[in-house]
Amino acid sequence: MNKKLKLEELNRLSISEYNNSKKDPIIIILDNIRSLNNVGSIFRTCDGFAVEKLILCGFTPQPPHREIRKTAIGASESVNWEYAKTTNQAIESCKFQGYDCFAVEQTKNSVFLNKINLENKKIALIFGNEVDGVSQDSIDLCKGAIEVPQWGTKHSFNVSVSVGIVLWEIKKSITLI
Repeated sequence: MNKKLKLEELNRLSISEYNNSKKDPIIIILDNIRSLNNVGSIFRTCDGFAVEKLILCGFTPQPPHREIRKTAIGASESVNWEYAKTTNQAIESCKFQGYDCFAVEQTKNSVFLNKINLENKKIALIFGNEVDGVSQDSIDLCKGAIEVPQWGTKHSFNVSVSVGIVLWEIKKSITLI
């Protein structure tokens, strides 16, 4: 029988064990995200994929906040995060630390996610505002742009869904931990 596991059977790390565990050299940068629920969902996804850090920029909501906590379900306590006044400051800081920065955006020269090789690199991925996407100023600071292929009528995925898709593709193609 294919019995559903109980929470205690999942053998998940405690927050302190998680905080002391090795993380992949991946930083997620959020460029002026509006939705508290998207931010909470991204915290939870970053926890699940063991990213190094999440950087909240501009008017992106920050913990502690009830709506973030409701969606993050504790991940805002486990994920290493910081605030940057501007996305460009966050990108410049990551570049200074040796990260290759990529906007997740549709641009003239964007590369489809399944065609880009990010193996053995320290990477920072910039995800943009729900309406305007990643700002052109931020795109200009990046090494390149990654596009998530789509086959429907909409122009983009929800930002929290995009974070999950991109991290899954990266994690399945390379094992950094």
